[in-house]
Amino acid sequence: MLDYPALAALAAVVREGSFERAADKLHITPSAVSQRVRGFEERLGTVLVVRGQPCTPTELGRSLCAHYDRVQLLEAELEPALQLQAAPITLKLAVNADSLATWFPAAGAAFAARSGICLDLVLDDEAHTAERLRSGEVLAAVTSDAEPVQGCKTLRLGGMTYLACGSPAYVQRHFADGVSADALAHAPYLRFDRRDRLQARWAREAHGIDLNGPVHWVPSAMGFLDMALAGLAWGLQPRSLVRPHLAGGRLIELAPAHPVEVQLYWTVARIHATSLQALTDAVLEAAKAGL
Repeated sequence: MLDYPALAALAAVVREGSFERAADKLHITPSAVSQRVRGFEERLGTVLVVRGQPCTPTELGRSLCAHYDRVQLLEAELEPALQLQAAPITLKLAVNADSLATWFPAAGAAFAARSGICLDLVLDDEAHTAERLRSGEVLAAVTSDAEPVQGCKTLRLGGMTYLACGSPAYVQRHFADGVSADALAHAPYLRFDRRDRLQARWAREAHGIDLNGPVHWVPSAMGFLDMALAGLAWGLQPRSLVRPHLAGGRLIELAPAHPVEVQLYWTVARIHATSLQALTDAVLEAAKAGL
């Protein structure tokens, strides 16, 4: 049998990032948190959390925290029948930045209004959010990975359409003679992070080239749009975000005949909890309206 007070302390340290903030959440002293976690580690004979700024879990520590989250979720189902005061519950999810900037907030707001449960969102590239689920770090994920995840079900959400866009001034500077392979080879472009291959995919599909031009790294969905509007570089933008800017002439689509579509899926743990089903319903509803 696991020591659940110690497990609660471990989960609080991992979620809050420090023993001091975990103590505030649990309403005990930092020394008590430290003693519980250290005693738990000694009984298991292994380190569960790497002390640092912030504290991070080991692989076993992450698995134990995931188990604790699942137990909390299932216990919350029993509280009304037992006439117990419901403890605060937080669901940890992985979401890509573009979904968070477009259709996902409607899902989160609808779910929270119906359930009163808080969300802990982990941002990652849509091609990698499923790995967060496989590791046990989160209970559900918006992902472009359709591969099955053990212990989970996967539902198709729809396609997010991206358009290659630049500001009028930028297009005039770099594509005065039209968007060509040669011009693209020298024109600065945007990338979200080192794993973002969307611009490279568009260049291959639309012009049959590998991008080697100057890169501006902008790890923010809204920053990505703002930098394009400011004329810094071109980049692939979610159609729902840029539609008003295209209509207003603040952005120009580089190749209207070549949008890029990314299929998104909702992968969620197979836990028989009404809150997870309510979240799934809210996600499917928002995706249907926004994708």
